[in-house]
Amino acid sequence: MYLNCHSYHSLRYGVLSPEVLVRRARALGIDVLVLTDINTTSGVYDFVKACRTAGITPLVGIEFRNGNRHLYTGIARSFEGFGELNRFLSQHLMSGSPLPERAPAFAQAWVIYPFEGHLPEQFAEHEFIGVRHRQLNRLLRMPLQVWQSRLLLWQPVTFGGRGDWDLHRHLRAVDKNALLNHLRAEDLASEYDWLVPPERLQAAFSAYPFLLANSEALLKSCSFDFDFSGIKNKQSYTGSRAADARLLEQLAVDGLEQRYGKGHAEARERVSKELGIINQLGFAAYFLIAWDMVRYSLSRGFYHVGRGSGANSVVAYCLRITDVDPIELNLYFERFLNPKRTSPPDFDIDYSWRDRDAVQHYLFKRYGQEHVALLGAMSTFQRKAGLRELGKVYGLPADELELLVQGRAPDEALNQKIAQLAGRLEDFPNLRTIHAGGILVSELPITAYTALDLPPKGLPTTQFDMYVAEDIGFEKLDVLSQRGIGHIQDGARLVWENQGKRIDVHAVKCFKEDPKVKALLASGETNGCFYIESPAMRGLLRKLRCSDYLTLVAASSIIRPGVAKSGMMKAYIERFHNPTGFTYLHPVMEEQLRETYGVMVYQEDVIKVGHHFAGLDLADADVLRRAMSGKYRSKEAFQELTRRFFDNCRQKGYSEALTAEVWRQIESFAGYSFSKAHSASYAVESFQSLYLKAYFPLEFMVAVINNFGGFYATWVYVHEARRWGAVLHLPCVNHSTYATSIKGKDLYLGLVHVQSLEQALAQRLVAERERGGLFRDLPDFIERTRVGREQLVLLIRLGALRFTAKSKPELLWEAHLYLSRHQVKVKPPRLFPLQGKKYRLPQLLQQPLEDLYDELELLGFPVSGTWFDLLQTGYRGEVMARDLPQRVGQRVKMVGQLVTLKYVRTVRKDLMHFGTFIDAEGQFLDTVHFPPVLKAWPFKGNGAYLLQGKVVSDFGFCSLEVEKMAPLPLKPDPRAG
Repeated sequence: MYLNCHSYHSLRYGVLSPEVLVRRARALGIDVLVLTDINTTSGVYDFVKACRTAGITPLVGIEFRNGNRHLYTGIARSFEGFGELNRFLSQHLMSGSPLPERAPAFAQAWVIYPFEGHLPEQFAEHEFIGVRHRQLNRLLRMPLQVWQSRLLLWQPVTFGGRGDWDLHRHLRAVDKNALLNHLRAEDLASEYDWLVPPERLQAAFSAYPFLLANSEALLKSCSFDFDFSGIKNKQSYTGSRAADARLLEQLAVDGLEQRYGKGHAEARERVSKELGIINQLGFAAYFLIAWDMVRYSLSRGFYHVGRGSGANSVVAYCLRITDVDPIELNLYFERFLNPKRTSPPDFDIDYSWRDRDAVQHYLFKRYGQEHVALLGAMSTFQRKAGLRELGKVYGLPADELELLVQGRAPDEALNQKIAQLAGRLEDFPNLRTIHAGGILVSELPITAYTALDLPPKGLPTTQFDMYVAEDIGFEKLDVLSQRGIGHIQDGARLVWENQGKRIDVHAVKCFKEDPKVKALLASGETNGCFYIESPAMRGLLRKLRCSDYLTLVAASSIIRPGVAKSGMMKAYIERFHNPTGFTYLHPVMEEQLRETYGVMVYQEDVIKVGHHFAGLDLADADVLRRAMSGKYRSKEAFQELTRRFFDNCRQKGYSEALTAEVWRQIESFAGYSFSKAHSASYAVESFQSLYLKAYFPLEFMVAVINNFGGFYATWVYVHEARRWGAVLHLPCVNHSTYATSIKGKDLYLGLVHVQSLEQALAQRLVAERERGGLFRDLPDFIERTRVGREQLVLLIRLGALRFTAKSKPELLWEAHLYLSRHQVKVKPPRLFPLQGKKYRLPQLLQQPLEDLYDELELLGFPVSGTWFDLLQTGYRGEVMARDLPQRVGQRVKMVGQLVTLKYVRTVRKDLMHFGTFIDAEGQFLDTVHFPPVLKAWPFKGNGAYLLQGKVVSDFGFCSLEVEKMAPLPLKPDPRAG
C-alpha cells in the first residue's frame, strides 16, 4: 500500500531519514515499504539495511519529476529493474534534458501514474494509476470494468505524522529560495502525505477492495535481493582471477628486486604473505588497476605520491604505487588489508593538480564509461547554516541573520521557532556533491547500483557517498590532487631546462641520507617544502632538531591539531630529548607505545591501546579508530563501543582517573591524526622537496611560485627566491612568459601575476613574440599585440616595456599619442614594419618610490625594492632574527614585515595570535601575542610593525613574546599630491 515513500534524500522535501521512516513503519505493524525518492536513489541502501533489521520487506524505486511536476513513479520488480530505473534517470540527469511525459517500457519495473496527472490513453502491462483517498469520488464517473485492473491504492508518505508538515514547508521555501508565504500549493506535498496506520487506510478504501488487492499483488511481484557482502569492484584485470594472481605475483617479484635487491629474505617473505591475503580476499584486480594507473601516469611523466594505509603494503611498494618502505617503518599489512577487516581498503594516490584530470580520464577510457564513476558526497545542513537558511525564508536582513546565529535575534518567539527547526534540520542532506578524489571501477555497470549525476566536473558521479559505497562492497581508488607534487615535478623539469641535469625524484633513499638535506630539515629551512613549511612545523622541526626520516614521520603526525590540543605534542618533545626522564601511564602503554615515548601519535595507536589496554578485540578496536577519525556513521554503535571500553577497563582494575586520561588522549587527538603510513608518505614527499631546495633552490622556488599553492602568499616565495640568490626581474614583454621563468639565476616574474592584466592579452603577446621575435619598440608592440590603451598603460607602469630604454613617463606619453580612448581596430599585417614618428619630449622624472607603489598596486608586492624601503623611518630594530639565540630572556625592539597570523583560542576562549614576520635582512621571526597584549596592541592589517617584547626559547627555538607593537607608517606616494 505504501508504494511512494520519501526520505530526506528527496532533498529539501522529505523530512524523515530512511532509518526513522522504517522505525515508524515498524511501530505501526507495516511489513512492506517502497522507497521512491524524487529523482534519486541516494537513500536506497540505508533504507534496505534498516528494513532488514526491522523485519520489513524493502522495495525500491524512483519518483520521476520535472521540477514540481510528478510525472510517474517507477518501482523495481528486481535488482535488474532497479538498474533499468537508474539508467533511465541517469540519461536525463547527465544530458540535462527533461524527462518524457510517458515512461519507457521497462522490462523489470512497474510504472505508476498519479491520478491527477497526464494519463496515457492506453495502458501497457507494466503501467498503473495510483488513486488517493480524496480522489475516490472520481471513480464513480469511470468505466471501472476497463480500468479496474490498472488502479492501485496510493498513499504517498513524506511525513511520519502531521507534525512534520511545518518542517517540510520550511524546507521547500529553502529549496525555492523563497519567502515562506510565497510558496504555492504545487511547491508542497499534500498535508495528508503521512504514514497513515494500515487499518485506517484499509477502512478509508473499503468501498473499493480491488484497489487494495491490486496493490498487494503488485508488491508481491517485486523483490530487491541485494548482497551487501560481495565485492562490487571489477572482478578481474586480465579476464580471470587466476591470471590476475599470476600477473600480480610476477610484478611483485620484479619490483622486489628493484626495491630491495637480491637476497632480501624478509621482503620476500612479506611479499609472499601479502599475496596470499590479497588473493584470498579477491583484491588482486584492485592492486592491478592501481598499478596500471600508476604505470600510465609514469609513462606520461606524471609524478605521484601513494599514501594512506595502502602504504603499509610491501606489494604496493614493489609495484611503485607508493614510495614508502613498510619494512623500514615496521608497518603491518593487516592495517590495510586483513581477513577480519569489515571495511574495504583503498589507495590514496596524489597527483599534481595539472595531471589529475588526465589520470581520471584514463580510468574512464580504460575500463569503460559504463563501469567507472566519480564517487559522490553529501553536503549536510549544519546548525549555523541551517539558522541562516531558515532565517532567509522569513525575510530577515543580513544583520538580523547574524544575530539569529548568535541566538540574539530581536523577535524572541521567532528566534525560538527557527532554532527548534534548525535543530531538527541538523545533519539533513542538503546537496549532492563530489568526493575529493574517489573513483569506483565496477564489474557491473555502475547504474546497476545507483543513478548518476553530472556535476560541473563533467564526469558521471554516483548519487551515494563513500559510506554507502563501503557498505555495499566497493573499494574506491582515491585519485587526488595537491600542489606539492607540482612543486616537485616542475622543479625537476626546470632543473633540466636551466641546468641540463636529470633528477630522479623517486631516489628517496639517497635523499634521506644526504647531509645538505638533513641540515635544511634540522634548521627549519623548509619554506616551499610540502607539509613542513608552516611556522608551527618549522618550529617543531627545530625543537626536535629533526634530521632523519623516522623523526619526520612522527613530526608529520604530532603537528596535527588533536595531538597539540591534548598537550601530548609538548610531552613528546620533552620525552624525545629525555627518553628516561618520564613515567609511562601504564606498563601496557610502555609496551605498545615505546617507539613514541608513550604518546599516541598515529591512528594505529588507537587500535593498540583499544586492544591491549582496554581489551577490545581487534575488529572493535579498528571500529574505534575509524569512529574517532570521523569515518564511522553509527552513533549508537559508537556509544556501545565507548561503554564497553570503560566497562573493560573497570574489570581490569584500572582507576577511573587512569581510564579517563587514556580516553581523553584518544578522544582529543584521534580525529586529527594520521595513520603511520600516511605520515610516512608525507615525509617522503617532504624529502623530495627538501632535496630540490637544497641543491636547486632557484628552480624549486620558481616551481612553487608557478603552482600557486603553499602555506604562504606568492610574495613570500618570491622573497625566498631572492634570499637564495635569484636575481629578480619584473615582468617584461620581451623576456617573461605567462608563468614565472628562470634562466641561470635571472628570475622573470610571469605575466600571470600582473593584476588586471587580461589573460588573453598575456598569452597573445607571448605567442606573438615566439612567432615574430622580440618586440623592437612601442609601435611594434602595439601593432603586433593589438593592445588597448588601458592594458598598455598597466604594462608600462609596471616597467614591462623597459626594453625600449625609455622612462615610464615617456612611454605613457607615447601610449596616449598612439592610442585613442576607443577600442583599437585590428589592422591587417603590414609588409614592412611601421616606423613610429619621433617626438621630442620635455625631461620627465620618475622616482624609485613611485615604482615601488606601482609594483605594490599591480603585483601586490614590491620587487625593485622591499617593504622596508617604503617605511618613513630608517630604524630597523636593535636586533635581527639571527641575534635572538644570544638574547634569550632579554627585552628587545625589532622591526618586521608581517607574513602570516595564526588565530588560537585559549582554554578560556580568549583570542591569541602566533605571528610570523620577516626582518630587514630577510630572515623569519616568530612571535607570540597573548590575549591581554593583543587587546591592547591589536594587529592593523598587513605591513611592517615595531615590536617590543621578551626573547624566549623553547628547546632551542627562539621567538618573541610581544608586549607592545605598532604599525609603521609608509612614505606617501609622491604622485598623491
